[in-house]
Parts: sequence; C-alpha cells; structure tokens
Amino acid sequence: MTKVTDDGEGPPRIRDGGAVREVLDRVGDKWSLLVIGTLRSGPLRFGELVRAAGISQRMLTLTLTRLVEDGLVTRTAYAEVPPRVEYELTELGRSLVPLVLALAEWAMANHERINAHRQRTQAGRPAPA
Repeated sequence: MTKVTDDGEGPPRIRDGGAVREVLDRVGDKWSLLVIGTLRSGPLRFGELVRAAGISQRMLTLTLTRLVEDGLVTRTAYAEVPPRVEYELTELGRSLVPLVLALAEWAMANHERINAHRQRTQAGRPAPA
C-alpha cells in the first residue's frame, strides 16, 4: 500500500505519485464523477443514465466502459425481449460516493469565490490571497 510520508519539509509526499495520478486520471474526470454520482441511488439503464446525467451516448459509453474495466461499475445484461442492460456501482464504486459528494459540495460552496478570482485575474488585477 502506498503511504504518505511527512519529512517535516513542506506538505506530506506520496511515495508512489504515479499510482495516485493514474487513479485520479481515470476517476477524476467530470464524466466519471457525474456517472458515479448519478448511480449512487441504485442501478440504472443506459437511457436513464443519459437523461439523468445529461451526457451524450458516446461519452457515456466510453465512461461506462472505463468504470467497468476499473471495477467501479457492473454491467448486467438480462436475457429479455427487448434486451435490458443495467449499470450499478460496485462496493468499490460505492466507496467513492462520499468523496464525490464532498467534492460536489465544496464546488457549490466555493464556485462564486473561484469565479471572482478568475474575473479579477482576467481583468489584469491581482487576485486576493
């Protein structure tokens, strides 16, 4: 397991930063976070996910493929006519939900401050510390 070390000089370091980057690159993009957040209430069919998440079919297909590969989402196909496929968070995927919700809450609480900084910076004025 990767450990965070504190050598007393600056912020703690993660000894295997590559692993952190790799995982964050896969699950930290906006579509993955959106799909994980949307599936938190339970399984959904593809069309339901498209409507609930407001994502294109192509991007949802790519995102679901990656999340299934990573073991965060399961894909269950039912032998029915017409065929039915549902997507659901795995135990590993559900463990991300509190983190995703905390990030969403932080974003909602701070988006106005961030936008104010952007506007000041774009106007050529220094942003306050």
